[in-house]
Amino acid sequence: MSESFDALSFDALVKLDADHVMGTYARLPVAFVRGEGTCLYDADGRSYLDFLSGLAVTSLGHAHPAVADAVADQARTLLHVSNLFYNDVQPRLAERIDGLLGGGGRVFLANSGGEANECAIKLARRHGQLHGGPERYHVLSTYGSFHGRTLATLAATGQPEKQETFQPLPTGFRQVAFADLDALAAAMRADAVCGVLLEPVQGEGGVNPLPPGYLAAVRRLCDEQEVLLVMDEVQTGLGRTGEWFGFQHGLDEGVRPDIVTMAKALGNGVPIGACWAREDVAAAFRPGDHATTFGGQPLAARAALAVLEVMEAERVPARARAAGEQLTNALRGVAGVADVRGPGLLIAAELAAGHDAKAIESACRDRGLVLNAVTPTALRLAPPLLVSDAEIDEAVAILAAVLEDDALEEGPTP
Repeated sequence: MSESFDALSFDALVKLDADHVMGTYARLPVAFVRGEGTCLYDADGRSYLDFLSGLAVTSLGHAHPAVADAVADQARTLLHVSNLFYNDVQPRLAERIDGLLGGGGRVFLANSGGEANECAIKLARRHGQLHGGPERYHVLSTYGSFHGRTLATLAATGQPEKQETFQPLPTGFRQVAFADLDALAAAMRADAVCGVLLEPVQGEGGVNPLPPGYLAAVRRLCDEQEVLLVMDEVQTGLGRTGEWFGFQHGLDEGVRPDIVTMAKALGNGVPIGACWAREDVAAAFRPGDHATTFGGQPLAARAALAVLEVMEAERVPARARAAGEQLTNALRGVAGVADVRGPGLLIAAELAAGHDAKAIESACRDRGLVLNAVTPTALRLAPPLLVSDAEIDEAVAILAAVLEDDALEEGPTP
């Protein structure tokens, strides 16, 4: 039986990281070594309330026993076989995902949200070429969006500051103003478009939900132009917004995407992503058009199956709606919070003038609350979907105390 790691001090961990890990992250001054439910524990044994969930990943909380047991059992059974062969877990997971999306689709399993979106882009291009000719390969997205860090998904991301370092990026991508239907229609007329790629809520862009009616209008526009509607549900999917998927808030308007991507919460921390497409759209891919070594391997697929079983048993969309309402109402009563936006448990607290979100994030962490500054003026809160009422109250109390202290330090506004 393997032994656990020897405990290292925080300073030793920082040095080890600096000496051997590429410097692609601006690390925050804490090292987490254990988690349980909504709690994280650092290298010194201090506990924190995790209201970020590893960027909306650990939606069932840390070390959920059903997921841990499934992973341990599968690790002792079969970790991996090549996708040259069948395995007995991958199709079960694909069936489960297809069912959540109403059936009639096919699923490609990948390792991350970026890979799921890469698959969606390639599928949209392949479908566009087959049905509209080789020039039909352009993908439209919106400013403020985030779709991944591969070259193609970065090109689709509507954040020029993230793109600049890696120019020139692949061609065939254009961004339009967020929620501007006229701008989207004009871009469709200007280029031979194969797909429109949207997030129902821009997560990394600041927790910005699409306005009511917009998605239905985009669906109609896509139908008129024979363009695929691709929904990036990497952060919003699997209960986070109070529905199984963020686009389903508009189901009363008859909106159904052609392609849907997901990841983050799907493995509750085990790396896995998925790209679902309508059967006729998925048929554009032929064997050899797209592939992955690890995607859909038994270990990750078994973890995802366990996650979905728990989510369905716990009715997580309904729990997220109720907990999100409690958290939103509590935040609206906090002095220093000017506005609250976002559905379910994907929430941004916009701070009143004079408060710096980064400074507030740091002060909250010092008091045992993990959240993040998603913009210079807003904090993102995305706790586990099984968060308790008491944990919500405790988190809001910490934030309220930090904002009160910050206001006192700043002094009265002139």
